[in-house]
Amino acid sequence: SAKVRLTDEEWRKRLTPEQFYVLRRQGTERPYTGKYWNSKEVGTYVCAGCDAELFTSNTKFDSGCGWPSFYETIEKSRIIEREDLSHGMRRIEVLCARCEGHLGHVFPDGPRPTGLRYCINSASLGFKKKEK
Repeated sequence: SAKVRLTDEEWRKRLTPEQFYVLRRQGTERPYTGKYWNSKEVGTYVCAGCDAELFTSNTKFDSGCGWPSFYETIEKSRIIEREDLSHGMRRIEVLCARCEGHLGHVFPDGPRPTGLRYCINSASLGFKKKEK
């Protein structure tokens, strides 16, 4: 789908201050404080910035890290991965491919079948509950 490109002023109008800090300034919420870290609801997690569908609840797992964790994206093309050398370590940052909002990081210590752990900030996500 089409890229979403807005000015900082437009993003500030669209997002809460915490969402702006995480999505547009590569911030991180404190562990165990986000809306979705312990959620067990069934549905789809979307980008809080542009509503792109990113993860499903059936790939969510409790990694013990305090942030929502997923072992797989809905579709690999919906995210961008790039090297992040901030904070004195090498990590792989995960961004929304549609709006390039910062979501979190991906680590190679997740469960089967992928072995990946997408560690995602709740502030960067929205949720669409599955209709019964």
